[in-house]
Amino acid sequence: MLPRLTRAQAPLTQEVDVLDEHGQHQRVSIPAERDLTIYVDKRELVTLMTLGAHPEWLVLGYLRNQRLVHSPDEVESVTVDWEVSSAAVRTRGGIARIEERTARRIVTTGCGQGSVFGALMDEVASLRLPPAVLRQEALYGILEAIRHQESTYKSAGSVHGCALFRGSELLLFVEDVGRHNAIDTIAGWMWLQGLSSHDAAEDEPLVFYTTGRLTSEMVIKSAQMGVAIVVSRSGMTQMGHQVAQQLGLCTVGRALNRRFLCYTGADRLLMQPPAAVAAAST
Repeated sequence: MLPRLTRAQAPLTQEVDVLDEHGQHQRVSIPAERDLTIYVDKRELVTLMTLGAHPEWLVLGYLRNQRLVHSPDEVESVTVDWEVSSAAVRTRGGIARIEERTARRIVTTGCGQGSVFGALMDEVASLRLPPAVLRQEALYGILEAIRHQESTYKSAGSVHGCALFRGSELLLFVEDVGRHNAIDTIAGWMWLQGLSSHDAAEDEPLVFYTTGRLTSEMVIKSAQMGVAIVVSRSGMTQMGHQVAQQLGLCTVGRALNRRFLCYTGADRLLMQPPAAVAAAST
């Protein structure tokens, strides 16, 4: 049984007065940033800074990626109230040893200082990724889809975008002030859809895309979602590289237009001669 969710909404942008280089006043849009405190069975867990586009999905994905909840069936409801900036989660049977499991917290490099609970880092060795191969032409299709995607970033800037693809087919695009929030939101949506790597063919795999850098946190969360291929417009950190190698996860960075660097998991990337890629795109 899926959890009951509110559909809380809040403005994603706000207009402000600015002064340009010519001394002229203008009205421009900037993205919202609001705090959302998560309570699990009336116990305060964490406060996230978020754009607030899909807060219920964000909460579910956060609980999933922190390994606090293993199935959406364990959650009875998620109630978001922006008037008090809170998300109340009610579980069906509680979370075992929640105080012990959330005692050690690691501050990550995520925008707005993301954090993960220490036990998450200890579980990397237990993660197993599905077989998945991404064709070079499909990678270019992903980058083209992102280029044409309407976004808050285009109108207001200052946000990260993340997306989930099946091959080159866009399934979901999410923006937030931190890339860690955006990937958690996608994780929550996948749960509600019952979507997993088992629903994708090996040559039409689930692919995670982010505008942000590939840190250890992003690599681990992608692996937890069963996504074996990650694409970024930005670069990669040393620890992200180390964890991706350990997991056998394919990471593609500096991906823009038809340029990219494959940092790890090159065996999952099917390179094609330029003529073949050009023929496939016509």
